[in-house]
Amino acid sequence: MTGIPSPAFPAGMRAALSLTFDVDAETGVLMVKPSGWNDAMAMTHQAFGPKVGVPRIMRILAEERVRGTFFVPGWTARRYPQLIASILEAGHEVGHHSDLHYPPPTMAPDEERRDFERALETLQAQGVDVVGHRAAWWQASWHTLDLLAEYRFQYDSSLMDDDRPYVLKVKGHRMAELPPHWSLDDWEQYGFLPDPNIGASIEPASKVFELWRSELDAQRKEGGLVVGTMHPFLSGRASRAEVVRQMIDHARACGDVWIAPLGEIATATLAHPDIPEREPDIPDLTLGPYLP
Repeated sequence: MTGIPSPAFPAGMRAALSLTFDVDAETGVLMVKPSGWNDAMAMTHQAFGPKVGVPRIMRILAEERVRGTFFVPGWTARRYPQLIASILEAGHEVGHHSDLHYPPPTMAPDEERRDFERALETLQAQGVDVVGHRAAWWQASWHTLDLLAEYRFQYDSSLMDDDRPYVLKVKGHRMAELPPHWSLDDWEQYGFLPDPNIGASIEPASKVFELWRSELDAQRKEGGLVVGTMHPFLSGRASRAEVVRQMIDHARACGDVWIAPLGEIATATLAHPDIPEREPDIPDLTLGPYLP
């Protein structure tokens, strides 16, 4: 059965594609192994992202006339002070992606608040109008959602209970949830380092294109959203960056795919009266033998 496209999509569009980039840089190693700062190979492997990957990806996006969404940890923004300006000047969005890239469930609420607020202050000080958020490792806590409501974020892209945009209501605040998924993340396909072990895969770019293309084609039948999630230290490598171009070209050839940054999709989602609204669905631990 063919699904009905999300009412957030423009008329005639059966699916939406958003190209998003998590500029974790060295935080991707340091949050796993702080002593990794002394491993020159690991540090330069990660630094490839802001130094080479981001400029290469932005060049492709400019050639294809597509805007992307870049999620940047506060630490990365402070380490590379010209990075945010270059992304904004190219017309792309910058979103909140924690400060040190620690998953929120591993932190106490006060620790998460400090991390969250420091990242927010860093991005704002560098000229970002911060309206979008993605949790480190996508591992938002329920407290994360409270922080997003408190600071009036327009959207989040961390939760995985749908593949269509919806409105999340937290303490009376409405924000769009734009669900991602691991199958659309490049880390599972390309991530490799001998130490620390942040992945053990080096798949061909052709396989990744086929995975993502097939998901986009399926969502054209379902009427859903494809959130491509890439890391410039991985997808910024030359052959892999071409997958970004191939996805854009394929989506355009389909003729019924809306290519847009997450902020635009969030605005359309919040504005449409027929978008489903939900509240955080916290499991009821009394249903089983679990202890909080």
